[in-house]
Amino acid sequence: MQKKYKDISKRIIKMMKADLSHRNKLIQTGRINDNYDAEMEELHLQNAETLKQIIKVIGYPTKEKLGVTAAKAAWMIIQHSISKPEFMKYCCAELEKLVKQKKGNPIELAFLQDRIAVLEGKNQLYGTQFDWDENGNLSPNAYDDLNKVNERRKNLGMNTLEEQIEKMRIQAKKENNLPPVDYHKRMLEMKKWKKSVGWEK
Repeated sequence: MQKKYKDISKRIIKMMKADLSHRNKLIQTGRINDNYDAEMEELHLQNAETLKQIIKVIGYPTKEKLGVTAAKAAWMIIQHSISKPEFMKYCCAELEKLVKQKKGNPIELAFLQDRIAVLEGKNQLYGTQFDWDENGNLSPNAYDDLNKVNERRKNLGMNTLEEQIEKMRIQAKKENNLPPVDYHKRMLEMKKWKKSVGWEK
C-alpha cells in the first residue's frame, strides 16, 4: 500500500463495512430477496459516487495503491454499483486492461463481467452470478454451455459450477437466506428497475 493513500484506504473499507452491515440486517429480517431495498440502493449509490471521485484522482483501486483489504472492498463496491451502469462498465474496462498487464485479478474481472452480462440480459461466461429460480432454488443466472463455463472457471483456478452451486445453497441455508415470497412479482419489479437505471431500454 502506498502511504499517501492510507486515508483513502480506510474510507473505502468503512464504506464496504456499512454495505455488508445493511445486507446482514436485510438477511436477518428476511427482506434480502423480495426487492431492491431502497436504503440499500441509496447506500450503493453513495458508495459508488464516492469511489468514482476517488478513481478520478488515483485511477483504478489496486492492491499496490491501497493494500489488499481496501482494494477488495473497492471491487465489492463496484460489484454493488448496479444502479450506475456506465460506472460499472468503465471499471470493468479498466480492470480488464490491468488483467492483460498482469496487474489485476482475473477472478474479480470474471465476476464483474458476469454481473454486467446478467444485468444486460446476456449469458454469463463464468457462472459467478446466482439468483433464486421459480422453483425456489438458488441457481446460476443464464450461461451459454456448462462445459465451456467449467473450462473457463478451471483456467482461472476456480471450482466447477456444480461445486459452486452446492456451496452457494449451503451458504444460503446457513444465513437463512430465503427465496422471494412472490417470484414473478420480483421479476417484474427487477425488469422495471433495470429500465429505470438504464440496463434495459
